[in-house]
Amino acid sequence: METTVNPLIGLRLATLREHRNLTQSDVARVLGLKSHQIISNIEKGTRPMKGAEMMALVEHYGITPEYLTDPFRLVGEGKFCWRQSQCSREALEAYQGKAGTWLASYRALSRPQDRPGPRERWSLRLSERSSFELAMAEAERLTVDYNMGDVPAARLPEVMEQDFGILVLMVDAEEGISGAACRLPEFDAVLVNRHENPGRRNFDLAHEFFHLLTWDSMPPNEIEDVSENGGNRVEQLANAFASALLMPQRVLARFGEWRRLGNAERAHRMREVADFFRVSVSALHWRLVGLKLLNKASQMLEVEAPSDDYLQDTPAPFSKAFMGVMASAIERGDISVGRLAKLIAIPREALRALFAAHEIAPPVTV
Repeated sequence: METTVNPLIGLRLATLREHRNLTQSDVARVLGLKSHQIISNIEKGTRPMKGAEMMALVEHYGITPEYLTDPFRLVGEGKFCWRQSQCSREALEAYQGKAGTWLASYRALSRPQDRPGPRERWSLRLSERSSFELAMAEAERLTVDYNMGDVPAARLPEVMEQDFGILVLMVDAEEGISGAACRLPEFDAVLVNRHENPGRRNFDLAHEFFHLLTWDSMPPNEIEDVSENGGNRVEQLANAFASALLMPQRVLARFGEWRRLGNAERAHRMREVADFFRVSVSALHWRLVGLKLLNKASQMLEVEAPSDDYLQDTPAPFSKAFMGVMASAIERGDISVGRLAKLIAIPREALRALFAAHEIAPPVTV
């Protein structure tokens, strides 16, 4: 059998060992190799795995060849941080597998020059010991440095992709899942449940942005329960950052005094200002408290519901960057139309409309 050369195999082999608590010597014995150093070389990518060795690995450990070679799946290559509430571990793991397929397909089908944004990761100089005030100041600085305007939520996805190289995907998520940040060796990504109301989506996006900008200094937990009150210190810093990013103090100051307003007038202004910034009334309330524009004990007011147009503002699935890569891959013959439809779980006949929704000319075969 021919020698198999695939850059994923070494990484997948190392992941298999980690998950099964195996040593390199254990695997070497299974493959009939004289030294664990050969396994080390395979994992480093300096020595290819032979076909017979792969089959021995597959048969002994009960895996499939695709586990080792399929570029359209993640096997140990990505780290996720999920925002969810009352979603079972089993459902979350199943959905993570699906999300991993989307990210792996983007990685496999895109060329480095096709990916938006810079080639090096950008980090905030913050730690768990940083104050909430410093986290908020960093967020406000970003809105100025990257010309995010008076309503940063409007430009946030574009800034994340073009200026920071973060893939932003709007997805159909399981009930209870708000979204996730994901770190891969090649790029970072954020997935957001596109069916949540715009205010919640924008806050989730800004919150996960923080995690990606501080991943090295304070890695987030794999699962964050958004129903918990405030979360741990890292999550509290992320919330402070997200609030300041979406509602800059310099803009919020234009809306005048809050403390002296009666409940009816304050409720009306709350709705007006929350809609202006494209955030929830709850997020606005706590931002005002954090800036001491409202007393900490100020009651959360019942306000008028946002308009139906606002609530029904649901973006198209995935993103322009993602679908652009898929269109190019189809044109090059790297993926078929049918496989793409199956990959992203969209009927083949709906693909043309999806490309059009992202202002991408559909490939001629779609």
